[in-house]
Amino acid sequence: MSDISESQHPVLKVAVNVPLSREFDYLPPSGGPVPAPGCRVLVQFGPRRQVGLVLAHADTSELPRAKLRRCLEVLDDNPLLGDNDLVLLRFTSNYYHHPIGEVVAAALPALLRQGKPLHPVVQTIAVTDPGASTDVEALARKAPRQAELLETVCDAGGGGLEAEQLTELLPNWRRVARSLFENGLIRQLEVRSAEFDETLAPAATPGPELNADQRKALEVLRSDIEVGAFLLEGVTGSGKTEVYLQRMQDIVDQGQQVLVLVPEIGLTPQLVARFRKRLGMEPALLHSGLTDIERLGAWRAARSGAARLVVGTRSAIFTPLKRPGLIVVDEEHDHSFKQQEGLRYSARDLAIVRAKQLGIQVVLGTATPTLEMLHHCRRGAYALIRLPKRAGDARPPSIRLIDTARAPANDGLSEPLVAAIRKHLEAGGQALLFLNRRGFAPTLVCSSCGYVAGCDRCDSRLTVHARQGQLRCHHCGATRPLTDSCGECGATVRPLGEGTERLEDALREHFPERTITRIDSDSTQRKGAMADALDQAREGQAEILVGTQMLSKGHHFPKLSLVGVVNADQGLFGTDFRSSERMAQSIIQVAGRAGRALLAGEVLIQTAFPDHAFWSTLIDGGYERLADDALAERKATHWPPYTRLALLRAAAHQRVDAMRFLEIAQQSLQPHCGETLRVLGPVDAPMARKAGRHRVQLLLQSSDRPTLHTVLRQLRLLLEQHPAARKVRWSIDVDPIELF
Repeated sequence: MSDISESQHPVLKVAVNVPLSREFDYLPPSGGPVPAPGCRVLVQFGPRRQVGLVLAHADTSELPRAKLRRCLEVLDDNPLLGDNDLVLLRFTSNYYHHPIGEVVAAALPALLRQGKPLHPVVQTIAVTDPGASTDVEALARKAPRQAELLETVCDAGGGGLEAEQLTELLPNWRRVARSLFENGLIRQLEVRSAEFDETLAPAATPGPELNADQRKALEVLRSDIEVGAFLLEGVTGSGKTEVYLQRMQDIVDQGQQVLVLVPEIGLTPQLVARFRKRLGMEPALLHSGLTDIERLGAWRAARSGAARLVVGTRSAIFTPLKRPGLIVVDEEHDHSFKQQEGLRYSARDLAIVRAKQLGIQVVLGTATPTLEMLHHCRRGAYALIRLPKRAGDARPPSIRLIDTARAPANDGLSEPLVAAIRKHLEAGGQALLFLNRRGFAPTLVCSSCGYVAGCDRCDSRLTVHARQGQLRCHHCGATRPLTDSCGECGATVRPLGEGTERLEDALREHFPERTITRIDSDSTQRKGAMADALDQAREGQAEILVGTQMLSKGHHFPKLSLVGVVNADQGLFGTDFRSSERMAQSIIQVAGRAGRALLAGEVLIQTAFPDHAFWSTLIDGGYERLADDALAERKATHWPPYTRLALLRAAAHQRVDAMRFLEIAQQSLQPHCGETLRVLGPVDAPMARKAGRHRVQLLLQSSDRPTLHTVLRQLRLLLEQHPAARKVRWSIDVDPIELF
């Protein structure tokens, strides 16, 4: 910030969180220093006050200076974001054709979006001296909830507990606290939010000696090769994380910071524990499971350089780093790195862009690389590093198909699978059953009239959740009571198909004496439930695991010797051109959980189509051969990575409004169509109605990326100003991973 005369005041280019693809011009406040790019300002935007971010200074504006409004207030003395951070935000806005104000909002922690200071003052509840000496057991006999609150605050020590954290532990604590305040047992303090402390971790411990493949991989990463990215492809159990750790140690020893992106919160505890133990430092964590205060604290530590190691899910890619040195993207193939609502960005792709912009290294790790990444490697843009063998003496698991036409599955379990589970359990092993479908059953049907229970707001079937006595839509969240009789004819209805809940019940009938743990998004809703379940699984307390995709990603279960894939046919006949790639990734990832350390692993796959070419390719040739075949097919049919896609989506309460909007878009694109650009549609989305809105889409396919982006830029400006846009919700999805 700088003090200059009134006549020299620059025009501030401000990003405001509104759905318009432009910056807004303001003048600085009449007194005081001028906010630098990267500072937040409070501005009057129409009838509302909005928090904006200064992106740049300009000498002139399209509007006369006399008509420009002044900022109401400057919120930061110093820029929150540096020049490199602002460049990344502009790139994101331009590449994904998304309003810059909404991009800025997505990149900042919630408290900063709300205009709170970088170092907010927080409400803290602390115990008093009389409270510390109170007989909690005696209080519990008279007022158990007061005693619980007092004990919780006492356990936090003299510094107290932030109110936001206390709310997570005891949601209704404020009702109970009044008596404790009145009796002087607890007190309220206003304190500056706690700073991140990297030294909380124990001293570093040395890791295992690297094998020849790992040493070679590390040598490549330590070399001076200049490529867009390093793709570390290693079979599950090959020791990719150990290679990460050694390279991370290099960077930290040089005084620089490391950013590690993981696809899901569920992977964070195990990975963080390993980082903490090996590197001897506490990582700053950034994910949606944190409170707003915790998230801001980690963001602040990354920005100041106090945290040398930052670990987070996809939005962490926007976190400012004072001394960036390395970005690691773990499980690069995972779809969770692509945001599917609002700003539809790929954190993996932005990691590559950010690393190039900063002149640092980016490492992408996976056992099943996306075809796009393999294509980049084969044309020399990225470097491919392979770890072809499991670390130590571990052997890859054997894979066998179970033909459900010959061995029918009852409640999801065939007799050969049940026998295999029993055999592995008796040998002291652990079994994991994978079914990527939660609930009791995917469908409720009437065997008399053929009625299928469907959602009133979506073109989808309702999923049976028997334990809650509910039918639930997994797309819009609508629920209705589960009944025994058909609403159409009154006959008895029955669940059709299997979900993880039904599979768990069936396993309890077969193995009543065994400990069975289900891990899916229904069973892990409580905070900490996922971590607790995974701890039990790793310690061997859970003898049989039942789960969805959540269980297939990066977890290490030492005793796991059997993996059963219950319904492997869901992806064999998918309409999406990525169906076979995704199915292969899922199966290989979940199969990789079996047979770590010295245990021999076995994978059984139940399928009604054992002669399908997919199985012979995958089992005999592995992922590499399947990828070769898929790339050849994509090249012949002009699908990515040989062309670029963008999807224009529109949704409206009336189908005619959504269709009309995309017809306008399609007509504006016609002059650009030719050899380098094709426009397909508009057509109904595969799920044509969701949450009460009709959905249609228009697909743009181009062999030339600059052409595609030029057209999209013009299209967005046209559509934002068109009256038809007022009746629809619409979005542009560049490089879509779901064509739904």
